[in-house]
Amino acid sequence: MLKISPQFTPALDPDFVPAVLWNRAYRVLVQETRGSRPFALALTRADGRSSVWRGDVLPSWHPQAALTFRYVERLLKFLLWQRGGCRVMVVGAPEIAAELKKIYSARGARAFDYRFMGAEVYGSDFTVEAGLWNDLPKEAPDALAVGRHLSGCRIGFDLGGSDRKVSAVIDGNVVFTEEIPWDPYFQADPAYHIEGVQDSLLRAAAHLPRVDAIGGSAAGVYVNNEVRVASLFRGVPRDRFEKSIRRMFFDLRERWSGVPFEVVNDGEVTALAGSMSLGDNAVLGVSMGTSMAAGYVTPEGGITPWLNELAFAPIDYAEGAPADEWSGDRGCGVQYFSQQGVNRLALRAGIKFPEAMPLPERLVAVQASMAAGDDRAQAVYESIGTELGYSVAHYADFYELRNVLVLGRVTSGAGGEVILGKAREVLCGEFSGLAERVRLAMPDEKDKRHGQAVAAASLPAVGAA
Repeated sequence: MLKISPQFTPALDPDFVPAVLWNRAYRVLVQETRGSRPFALALTRADGRSSVWRGDVLPSWHPQAALTFRYVERLLKFLLWQRGGCRVMVVGAPEIAAELKKIYSARGARAFDYRFMGAEVYGSDFTVEAGLWNDLPKEAPDALAVGRHLSGCRIGFDLGGSDRKVSAVIDGNVVFTEEIPWDPYFQADPAYHIEGVQDSLLRAAAHLPRVDAIGGSAAGVYVNNEVRVASLFRGVPRDRFEKSIRRMFFDLRERWSGVPFEVVNDGEVTALAGSMSLGDNAVLGVSMGTSMAAGYVTPEGGITPWLNELAFAPIDYAEGAPADEWSGDRGCGVQYFSQQGVNRLALRAGIKFPEAMPLPERLVAVQASMAAGDDRAQAVYESIGTELGYSVAHYADFYELRNVLVLGRVTSGAGGEVILGKAREVLCGEFSGLAERVRLAMPDEKDKRHGQAVAAASLPAVGAA
């Protein structure tokens, strides 16, 4: 195995193996080995757009060749959940292509990813094939000019796992905002979801002279306003999902006389809000809440049609890393940067909760312990911060970054500053060059309250068809 020696160890996660350090150790081994070979991974979406990752791997005869499969499989997993794709081509390592095809299959270890990236998101079979260098698809610019439209009377909403937020915005100024608790995950009736959103829109509209546009963000995958996959609707049976949920935002738009109506993933709006607040681009937004959401604003100021679902992207290569409840895969972001991660670490720290206490209330209890000076809560936030520092360095291998904006319920209170402090300490200690060029920040209180709503409201262009 590769020898990894992190300078920083999360106190409550001592076996944490930072993906960024493992990958770099593998690449060093490749550079030091004669006969290493170039390889490429090409991911193509159903719309025909492709992205290509190029690198080098060990020769197939190397005594540590098993490391190559680990490296490429974790790399593919990250790229799938960052960029999306239903067709994968492996060039330069045909034996790796054969192994990947086995596990990314209906009965393989990555059956969840196989289904998600195939039928559920892209409506196509998911395939993995070996190819030749001449077979590599051409890459095309992959950015969308969406948002930053502030004129007129707008409604912005955000649908989360524990509440739905809505704001009324006039020429970029928030004149009303409201947060309403709800419990969408296990609601089987589509009306619960649709009428809940409609209720919030009506509440905001009561504070506007008219409604020119509606923009929203929500956890999940949305393509051209269509709901493809979203944990918010996990309780809705498939037939009712197809009939009533998949095009729910089109139906809501009709109720609002066809005004411009735009809905995108909540992570993308988080990044857009950060870009608007910071006055800069190349922003990765990371929201730690019920789950983990992420989004990206390019150096040019656009958002991407990528998935950016970093909740499912691996950051920890430890064999015994915690498993994600949906995919069953280990070491993915959601188990570290969400209320699930807080609960996992709090239990390790010795903080006890009533067995029936739900995760949102457990997070509140940990925050209260932190405010009271409890060292156990301090260890929870320091561990999260250490893991975030290594993960930011990992993300920087896949995104061009100048800013990382961290927000969400997990960062509320004193714990948020501890998270950022430890993350900065890791970056400065292990990745000094990156620390110099990437700003790690949290939004101020005004932006926490209103930034997401304003960014969501800014999504549609007034007058758009």
